[in-house]
Amino acid sequence: MNRWDKPRKAMILAAGRGERMRPLTDTTPKPLLKVGGKPIIHYHLESLARSGIHRLVINHSYLGADIEEHLGDGSRWGLSIQYSPEPVAALETGGGIHNALGLLGDGPFLVINGDVWTDYDLSQTGCPAGQLAHLILVDNPAHNPEGDFSLQNGIVSSDPGDLLTFSGLGVYRAALFSDCEGGAFPLAPLLRTAAANGKVSGEQFHGRWIDVGTPQRLKELDDMLTRA
Repeated sequence: MNRWDKPRKAMILAAGRGERMRPLTDTTPKPLLKVGGKPIIHYHLESLARSGIHRLVINHSYLGADIEEHLGDGSRWGLSIQYSPEPVAALETGGGIHNALGLLGDGPFLVINGDVWTDYDLSQTGCPAGQLAHLILVDNPAHNPEGDFSLQNGIVSSDPGDLLTFSGLGVYRAALFSDCEGGAFPLAPLLRTAAANGKVSGEQFHGRWIDVGTPQRLKELDDMLTRA
């Protein structure tokens, strides 16, 4: 594989309303829900600090002021946090990243979904030269049995076959969004188009990963971390 470009900045996607988490998210933004005695987002901040990526952007919408008040400038974790506020309706994954490009630069930059938990070592990832994105894929969980992307020899595609699930962790270059306009739009179609052109690399992660999308999965993760 070509030269491996390491990300210097990261973004945590934290603008979702958390509809499936209600009523828990009626008064608490999803990234601040606690598992193992601390908010979900703390695990990402600690992992970023360990990885050596210290400059971070967090987007937010619903109850976003609570996120800013809780995390501040990030100095508690040795990080420098900037915020990318969004309208009440939020901008979805693709629109949220596009809206924050002025803070992220040309990349490559790491993006993490705020509602996943993993022990993936963020210091190990990057984006190969010539690629627009690098995705971390995992075995299909029960709630996504059909998977999202296939992976062959380190290259991601949407070809039918043995599909894996996109973990919500990826490294992107700003050029992935070069044809995008402002507003709300999902990330997945951009990735599929780039993958169809052979511009998305990937890897399969075999460690621990949980999409904390429902109260039940939140409790399962809390139980796991509490027992640890």
